[in-house]
Amino acid sequence: MKQQFWRALALSIVIFIPLTSQASRLITDQTGRQVTIPDRVDRVVVLQHQTLNLLVQMNATDKIVGVMANWKQQLGEGYARLAPELNQKAALGDLTHVDPEKLVALHPQVVFVTNYAPKAMIDTISALGIPVVAISLRHDAAGEQDKMNPTMADEEQAYDRGLREGITLIGDIVNKPQEAKALIEATDQGRKLVRERLKSIPTGQRIRAYMANPDLTTYGSGKYTGLMMAHAGAVNVAAETVKGFKTVTMEQVIAWNPQVIFVQDRYPSVVNEINASPQWQVIDAVKNHRVYLMPDYAKAWGYPMPEAMGIGELWMAKKLYPEQFRDVDMRKVANDWYQRFYRTNYQGVD
Repeated sequence: MKQQFWRALALSIVIFIPLTSQASRLITDQTGRQVTIPDRVDRVVVLQHQTLNLLVQMNATDKIVGVMANWKQQLGEGYARLAPELNQKAALGDLTHVDPEKLVALHPQVVFVTNYAPKAMIDTISALGIPVVAISLRHDAAGEQDKMNPTMADEEQAYDRGLREGITLIGDIVNKPQEAKALIEATDQGRKLVRERLKSIPTGQRIRAYMANPDLTTYGSGKYTGLMMAHAGAVNVAAETVKGFKTVTMEQVIAWNPQVIFVQDRYPSVVNEINASPQWQVIDAVKNHRVYLMPDYAKAWGYPMPEAMGIGELWMAKKLYPEQFRDVDMRKVANDWYQRFYRTNYQGVD
């Protein structure tokens, strides 16, 4: 049985070689690794949901031949409506592992992984002759690039610059540079309104907010979620205590006593749990009915996404300070983005 597998694997590699024998170019991924890839890339496997989302918005799903098996869990069940063709793609692996046999059978020219993918995983794929590109959507200092929770001297700069570099890199790899540029420009345009409307609110008067995830997990400092809150005029109550993505105690949340609680759209059950649970009723956000399920475009992930920065921060600011954004129709704003980048109408929550 083992001999049959390696014979099939060797045959697949032989078949794969002509795909990589064309003209090539050298790129540097976001962990600082230099990777040689073909000039024209038409077959990619995507083992990171952030990169998958970016490729969909660049209208590059026709280049995807394989996706991480749990992409619906990572992106939310409703994501399949935005890119139904993903249902037809081969499913294999996840953020930290992949099946080499299934991978080789797809003959990819590039495999996208997360920046903290295990070295053994990257080495295994590379040994098959398949280029591996790691994406972080951060601009990290040397020694921090392959970490899930890096130390950052300036979070704002690390994520702002890193998102631009990541989108540009992905767009260049799949030969979609103009689509990548359009995403970056739309992100910038959407943030200007929020900055202008909130600049007069003193730091001491900004609303205290908390991001509630399943099982009392939350995002603290060093994650995009905190920046998203700051851009929207809020203070992340977990920022001083929590670094990265961690589990906290109910006692700690009660002590923080956030005025507003946000829940990502992929975890709707958390909203029901908070509103129904007696232990949450002492918190201001619950008492004042300010527990909000976020729309799917307000992706409060550890990594930023263009729509989260471009329109998600605007949604969050409007929830926090409705008077300052009374004239903003978020459904129209979201629909414009979805028609442009997802090629469909927005149908989610407001």
